[in-house]
Amino acid sequence: MLSWQVRLLELYFRIQHVFAPKAGETDVRKERAELDGLGSMFKLPRGIQIVKELAGGVPAEWLIPPGVSPGRVFLYLHGGSYICGSINSHRSIAANIAIAAKARALVIDYRLAPEHPHPAAVEDAVAVYKWLLGNKVDPKHLAVVGDSAGGGLTLALLISLRDAKIPLPAAGICLSPWTDLAFTGESWKSKAAVDLIIYDYKELAFAKMYLGGLDPKTPLASPLYADLKGLPPLLVQVGTDEVLLSDSTRLVESAKQAGVNAVIDEWEKMQHVWQFAASFIPEGRRAIARIGEFIDKHA
Repeated sequence: MLSWQVRLLELYFRIQHVFAPKAGETDVRKERAELDGLGSMFKLPRGIQIVKELAGGVPAEWLIPPGVSPGRVFLYLHGGSYICGSINSHRSIAANIAIAAKARALVIDYRLAPEHPHPAAVEDAVAVYKWLLGNKVDPKHLAVVGDSAGGGLTLALLISLRDAKIPLPAAGICLSPWTDLAFTGESWKSKAAVDLIIYDYKELAFAKMYLGGLDPKTPLASPLYADLKGLPPLLVQVGTDEVLLSDSTRLVESAKQAGVNAVIDEWEKMQHVWQFAASFIPEGRRAIARIGEFIDKHA
């Protein structure tokens, strides 16, 4: 049974959904402001130390829970359809995962489209990862976590590292990942009536901005079409009321076929990246606890 907190949050998004335009032009500046505003709604856990950083030339921020071992680290790649999202918007979710994983989190502001189309985000993620290794972070105790577009970027980073023969992290965690910018998943139709957060016309526009004219099945933009052989253990969490559900299920199936230890964790009736609201909804806290357990097991 869903908690009353989830039902209340669902009502909030349902009201927004009713009054939101169903088509039209997208305003990137507005999207960025709204996502940062949404992030500010959720409190940062107590005791988190914030340390600004420049990691491989990329603006970053350490989130350090009290009493954690400095040896365990995860790199957090925020969502936002590759055109919005920031350290500010995702500070809370990354901090909650840091507490659950008993780890330091490094959140980054990778470059965004349309100003910086693909592969800028991937290049920034690789640069930060190399910086971590250069600063003596042991890849055996390092994980990469990302949500939505950041989940797709997590996979693109892992594939890039594998191909460059750079030591891979111990684990990858993808929350409601966007893995197919060609929009071929059946859930784009079957879940359209229940997904209260993602609008197809917006995502189509954002995908074009990010791709910059590239084929939408370009593997590092759409990891569903990549060779996944040799990747580290993967955890994929997704809600059953998401249009991106099939992006997750097909990705995990493909990973398993490639011999990857991949686990899918489906949550009944959950909306896109519900972990975002962990400070308010118990389902978010329980999902993050599982992420912490996965990181603890592998890193």
